[in-house]
Amino acid sequence: MTNIHYHVVPHDGGWAYKLEDVFSEPFRTRTEALKAAHRVAHEQRVPGETAYIQFQDEAGTWHTELARGDDRPQADVTA
Repeated sequence: MTNIHYHVVPHDGGWAYKLEDVFSEPFRTRTEALKAAHRVAHEQRVPGETAYIQFQDEAGTWHTELARGDDRPQADVTA
């Protein structure tokens, strides 16, 4: 099972949560960003439908794979 960690950090004159190098929209306060990060982490754990997905990698190559709806990551928030 995959583990992902959201981090709440100062960003763009306010606060944001981020996953690796990707930032959320900015929030006015740290509390707002933390609340949003917890909501997103919770949503990551909700099962969905199994479906084929397509995505493009860094080299521009397209891939198709089956994404199982019950294969959800463990997600948490680091303040």
